[in-house]
Amino acid sequence: MNGHVKILPSPTSSSAGHSASPDTHRGWLLKWTNYLKGYQRRWFVLSNGLLSYYRTQAEMAHTCRGTISLATVHIEVGDTCHLVLTSGGRNYHLKASSEVECQRWVSALQQAKVNATQMMHQSDDSGDEVTVAQPDRALTSGALKTLISKLDDLSTCNDLIGKHGAALQRSLSELEDLRCPSDGNDKLKKVNERATLFRITSNAMINACRDFVDLAEAHSRRWQRALQYEREQRHHLEETIEQLAKQHNSLERAWREAPSTHPPGSERSGEVDTSDENEDVEFFDAMEDSPSFITVPASNHAQHGHSGGGVNQSMTGTMANDWGQEDSDMSGSYALQQRRGRRSRIPDKPNYSLNLWSIMKNCIGKELSKIPMPVNFNEPLSMLQRLTEDLEYSELLDRAARCVCTLDQMCLVAAFSVSSYSTTVHRIGKPFNPLLGETYELDRLEESGYRSICEQVSHHPPAAAHHVMSQRGWTLWQEITIDSKFRGKYISIMPLGHIHLLFHSSGNHYVWSKVTSTVHNIIVGKLWIDHSGDIEIVNRRTKDTCHLKFSPYSYFSRDVPRKVTGVVADSDGLAHYILSGSWDDKMESAKIVESSRGCVGSEVKQKTVYQTLPPKLLWKKYPLPENAENMHYFSSLALTLNEPEEGVAPTDSRLRPDQRLMEAGLWDEANVHKQRLEERQRLERKRREAQTNIALEEGREVETYQPLWFEKRLDSETGESSYVYRGGYWEAKEKQDWSQCPSIF
Repeated sequence: MNGHVKILPSPTSSSAGHSASPDTHRGWLLKWTNYLKGYQRRWFVLSNGLLSYYRTQAEMAHTCRGTISLATVHIEVGDTCHLVLTSGGRNYHLKASSEVECQRWVSALQQAKVNATQMMHQSDDSGDEVTVAQPDRALTSGALKTLISKLDDLSTCNDLIGKHGAALQRSLSELEDLRCPSDGNDKLKKVNERATLFRITSNAMINACRDFVDLAEAHSRRWQRALQYEREQRHHLEETIEQLAKQHNSLERAWREAPSTHPPGSERSGEVDTSDENEDVEFFDAMEDSPSFITVPASNHAQHGHSGGGVNQSMTGTMANDWGQEDSDMSGSYALQQRRGRRSRIPDKPNYSLNLWSIMKNCIGKELSKIPMPVNFNEPLSMLQRLTEDLEYSELLDRAARCVCTLDQMCLVAAFSVSSYSTTVHRIGKPFNPLLGETYELDRLEESGYRSICEQVSHHPPAAAHHVMSQRGWTLWQEITIDSKFRGKYISIMPLGHIHLLFHSSGNHYVWSKVTSTVHNIIVGKLWIDHSGDIEIVNRRTKDTCHLKFSPYSYFSRDVPRKVTGVVADSDGLAHYILSGSWDDKMESAKIVESSRGCVGSEVKQKTVYQTLPPKLLWKKYPLPENAENMHYFSSLALTLNEPEEGVAPTDSRLRPDQRLMEAGLWDEANVHKQRLEERQRLERKRREAQTNIALEEGREVETYQPLWFEKRLDSETGESSYVYRGGYWEAKEKQDWSQCPSIF
């Protein structure tokens, strides 16, 4: 638990009359946990002014994961079934399954808050907030309270001893100064009384000391046993992990030495983990989840019969010929880039040996989002720059803008969506997490005809907005939120959000999302990355669709690694093109001339058989620059992304010091600056939370963070809101007026 939440005692039926109030509610909600695990499904129970949550319903009998008191909570309703509870300086981000369910929770929480506030005014038991998420923590808290109480008793006894001792001393002095024998009896009586009080107080002090020492010793023995148990468990876990690493390495050596038909680049663990955890992401076996269609080449007669068709002529004339033409265009663009003096290399990556396990084993029990990761596991680019890198093959969109046939255009848009993954095949380094308000611009009007601007619009959860305007007939925008889950052997990265592409002349508006990326061998072995899942591209104007399938890697599959297949269909669902290739090499399209249903082998499942013309090349990956293996496997575009440029905003990623130092090979200095920036961001977040709490106490409206260049707008077709470009950046750059920009570096 990141924060501390106070658990109020359950009210009795006679206390305030709220035991039968209708503030009881329960159900499933998605709760934001941390950056690696993202949103997790939790069972929430609202009762007696307390909102408790559990991993499963069965946990209600023994383990509560956390409890939130609604007496002082602030309830804020966001967009898309999202609500935020603010309590004790901590924000709880929750999501409901639907708008109706979200409204039910909001109503129940607000009613429970009213009842809890009334109960709080009638009860004196409202101390500091503490977290009692587990029985052990409750016992520890109780023991500490008992020890504090004993210390208070000792302090009281000490004060009394001092008081009565001083009084006794005065009485003895008076007795010594006594001259008249007649007053002796009275004085002696006073001395005896005060001596008796002093003796009683001293005995109480001695007893209190004895109780305190006995209690401290008893708890000390129990804590020592618990500490020893935790040490043994940690030692056992380290031994288990080391043994597992040795077994893994021996299996890897045996696999390398054994004959294999797989290419050298596929030295992997060779399996997709089919963990039985109740997680959101599915990983499909490549053998069982094969495509539901089969393609066969059409006969010469069929090819001749369709060669005069208008659609086919459009396809061959626009795509095959354009590809050769684009080769010359690309060479011209590359020559222009060289004339502009854009760099073609960066300093070689230092050969620093650092194992992730050497960091992780010292962080057992900590939340992964709280582990300070050194730059050794990063690459010298931010997530905003990686997002901009999707434009590596923007000429595909330039060609698509010239297409007359919308289905031909769809093929090129699909190829563009696949091409954005081609630069990741060897890129296992983690991009820098952008700071809130960080921006990145890429001005390629002269070379490629477009301008791109990105901004980090949210830090928790992390979200970035991106807008690209091209002079060659298209506009692209997207808002991506990264949701990641750590599963021990691998990390799954799920980009949430949609990518929008609008062609100016035709008005065709394409929408799609990204697939899941998985980084394998996190603890031991060689890191490698894979992409799996489905992409559904929809043309909102014509309702044409393209379904792309990224097949997950499987050691037992005979298919080409990193395979991608797809079908382009019109608004009636009639298939027109088959797409095939791999996300790290190329994509091809084949025109369908005939389709039929058939049965293959002994399988009962019927598959569609498509007869197609010879495939035509849509896209092919550029070769990597020379010495790329020593430059983080950066592509030609990636090498220029962090190149210093004059006139950019002071929040631009190029100006980030830790990233700049890492690129220069000064990793120790980069780590120092990285920790400084992260600490500064944490302090800024705490400052905003404090301002929020003050505003709530004063009854003022809470001012939420507003991005500088993007604003939230509602999608009229889906009803969802997302960040879109509000304008003004390029005008501010032209005037060199950055007075609105915050100082974040």
